[in-house]
Amino acid sequence: MTEKVRIRSLITGVPGLDQLLGGGLPEFSLTVLGGTPGTGKTTLAHQIMFGVATPQNKALYISVLGEPALKMLRYQQQFDFYDPAKINESIYYVNISELILNADYEGALSRITEEVTKHGPALVLVDSIRALLNLAESDKINEVEIIRFVQRLALLLTSWQTTSLLIGEYQFPDSDSGSVFTVADGVIFLTQSLNRNSVVRKIQVPKMRGHAQVSGLHTFRIQQSGFEIFPRAIVTGLMPQVRENALPPDKTRISLGSSGIDPLLAGGLPTGYSLLVVGPSGSGKTILATEFLAEGVRAGETGVIAVFEKRPNQSSRNQILNPLIRSGHIGLIEYRALDLSLDEVLHDMAVTIQKLNAKRVVIDSLSGFELSLVPEFSEDFRSSLYRMVAQLTTMGVTVLMTSELEDRYTDLRFSPFGSAFMADAILVQRYVELDGEFKRVLSIIKVRGSAHDKGIHLYDIDDSGLHVGAALVGYQGIMGGRPEFNPTL
Repeated sequence: MTEKVRIRSLITGVPGLDQLLGGGLPEFSLTVLGGTPGTGKTTLAHQIMFGVATPQNKALYISVLGEPALKMLRYQQQFDFYDPAKINESIYYVNISELILNADYEGALSRITEEVTKHGPALVLVDSIRALLNLAESDKINEVEIIRFVQRLALLLTSWQTTSLLIGEYQFPDSDSGSVFTVADGVIFLTQSLNRNSVVRKIQVPKMRGHAQVSGLHTFRIQQSGFEIFPRAIVTGLMPQVRENALPPDKTRISLGSSGIDPLLAGGLPTGYSLLVVGPSGSGKTILATEFLAEGVRAGETGVIAVFEKRPNQSSRNQILNPLIRSGHIGLIEYRALDLSLDEVLHDMAVTIQKLNAKRVVIDSLSGFELSLVPEFSEDFRSSLYRMVAQLTTMGVTVLMTSELEDRYTDLRFSPFGSAFMADAILVQRYVELDGEFKRVLSIIKVRGSAHDKGIHLYDIDDSGLHVGAALVGYQGIMGGRPEFNPTL
C-alpha cells in the first residue's frame, strides 16, 4: 500500500480565490485562466503573480501574442498589489511575439526553455494561448506547426517543476476542449453579463485536479486593491471564517431594549432568532433596531448594522448609535451602490461579524437591500433573502431586519416579498385612526416555538425611545384602520 502524497499549493493571496481553488494553485500544475473579453484575466494573472513572487519563488510572464510588458504594467501599476521592486528581481517578462509571427516555433520553444532555465521560476504565465490557436485557424500553411507548438509547450510546462497559468479568451470553459483544456490540471473561468444597466462579473473553477475546489458561479469585483471574490454562501457548508465564529442557538432570551416589548415576547427574543420588523414610514422601525443594538452593548455584546437607506448620522438616533460605532462596539456596513450581489453583502457581513465577534445584527432595510441588488438577485429576492437569513442565523447571531410595508386596510400582509415565513419572529407596526387622531399600534405576529402576547398595543415614540402601552381592549376593526369601541367585547 503506497503512502498518500499531499499536493502542496501556491497561495495566491487573492481574496476569496484560494478558497475557491481548495487551498491555492496545486504546485507543479497547469491551469487555464480563461474568460470572455474584458473580464479581467490579465489583471487577475498579475495579481496572482505579484502575490506569489518572491526571491525564492520567482515568476516568469511569457507574452506569446499578448500585449508588451510596458503596456501591461502601465495599467497594472494602478492597483495596490503592484510592487515595482519585484520587476527584474523576482518577476521577469519575455516576449516571443516576433518569433511566432516569423513562424520560428523551434526558436520560440528554445527561448522559453532558456528563460525558464535561467530564472528557475516557481510560476510561469503564458499570454495568450488562445491567440496562438486563433493564428492556427487563420494560417493554414503553418496550422499543423502552430498546434504542435502549443502541444509541445504544454508538455514542457508540465515536465518542468513549475506551476503554470495559460491565459486566453474563451466564450465557455469547455470550448476548444480538444487541445489545451485536455492537458490542463485546472480551469479558472471569468464571465461578465449585462442586465439592464448593471454588469455582473462571475468566476468559476470547473476543474482543479488534486484539490476539492468550490463549485458554482461566484461574483467578484475589480477594485483599487484588485480582484475581490465573494464565494457563494452555502448554508450546509459555511465559509471557514463563518464556521469558526458559529454559535449554536440556545433557548436563552435577549432584550430588545425598548420599554414594554420584552414582556410581549415572553421575556425577550430567543438567541439566534431572526426578527422581522415591518411597518409604514415613520412607524419607528429604525428606532427599534437602534435600541436593539444599544441594549446589546449594555449587555456586553457587540453588534453589526448593514445600512441600505438613511445613514445613521442623518437619523434622529445618531446620538445613540454613532458613539457606539466610533468606539468599535458596533460595526457599520454602509452601501450606496445599486449593483451589489448577495454574495458580496454576505461576505462583508461575515467578515465584520467575525472581526467584532458580534452577537447582534441589524439589516436596515430589506426594502433598500432589494433596490441595491443587481437585477439578477433582486428579480428573485425571495431566494436571495432566504440564503441571507439562513446564513446569518446559522452563524448563531440574532438578526433584526426592518422592512417598509405600506398600510393596506383591505388586506393583511407581513412582508412585501411573500417571505415572512423565513423569519423566526415577526413584529408588525401600523397606524390606526382613534378618537380623531392617528395612533401607532404594534403586535407580535409570531415567535417560532415560543409563547407570545397576542394583543394589539398602542405605543409612543419620544426622545428617550419607543414605549409600549396597554393593549387595545374593547375595540373591533383595528386592523381595518378604523377601530370602533364595542363595550360588549
